[in-house]
Amino acid sequence: MPQRVSKGNKVARHRSIDELTVDELRQLLIEKHRRERHKRLEAYRRTGRVIMVEPAPYVSPLEGSSEPLLPEGEAPLPKRKLWIDRILLAIEVLAVIGLALILLNGMNLIRNLNQEVASALVQASPTPTPLISAVVLPSGHTPPNAPGGARFNEEEIPAHLRASVQSLANIPMPTPGPTHAIRIQIPAIKVDAPVVQGDGWEQLKKGVGQHPGTVNPGEKGNIVLSAHNDIYGEIFRDLDRLKPGDEIIISTAQQAFVYVVQQINIVEPTAVEYLASSREPIATLISCYPYMIDNQRIVVIASLQGH
Repeated sequence: MPQRVSKGNKVARHRSIDELTVDELRQLLIEKHRRERHKRLEAYRRTGRVIMVEPAPYVSPLEGSSEPLLPEGEAPLPKRKLWIDRILLAIEVLAVIGLALILLNGMNLIRNLNQEVASALVQASPTPTPLISAVVLPSGHTPPNAPGGARFNEEEIPAHLRASVQSLANIPMPTPGPTHAIRIQIPAIKVDAPVVQGDGWEQLKKGVGQHPGTVNPGEKGNIVLSAHNDIYGEIFRDLDRLKPGDEIIISTAQQAFVYVVQQINIVEPTAVEYLASSREPIATLISCYPYMIDNQRIVVIASLQGH
């Protein structure tokens, strides 16, 4: 391309540097930069390294441009492309945050699922149950002043079930563990006695017997305890003196549990429904009644304090 040189520039070239003004020197430098840039572009074009397009107006650093200088051969990015790049960057950041949230939510779901599966696999400890259903309430016996003295009262049991009841009474009782009842206290009637496992004739000679298959103290359900009223210490002789609100303390090797009397009932020996389990933690005390007659049962029902 032919160089366009103004008349003022031609005159300036024939004068010495000392004779030129500042504006003339600046103009000469601008022209020099343009010629050098044009030579480089021509060289790039001949070698195929660049395609000639309409050049953007060249602004010399000497003309007071406020734009930062770019490396040689680089052009500033259009504002539209800058905005597109910023939008894409924001999208990438949001995508990374979204992925992190998805992973975190997935971990929480897996943890909750594992907890639910673990809870479903946990099974309540099986509660031991008698081999046969009881047909009469425990502690039945003849009174000590009856002919032949005190003995297990077979007359209360139907004849065809007596052999089965007798075989159940001979089953070995488990050794008390740390959660089994070992002591019962009833302050209102001055009872303080040991508790043994089983409520057969031999077990009730040693103290208060826990009916097989009933829960341990403090557990949800019905712990059934029985004792004699007129033989072997007469432990439960005064159950009929209890009244609602009196306390019954049943202890294990680790802890004592307080039950509060709710009701006292006089029932027939066949009222075995009092041996049934319960949704709430209760204690059921059973003994023969009345004193020295023993043809009925007295049943005291108490609920665990605080429930």
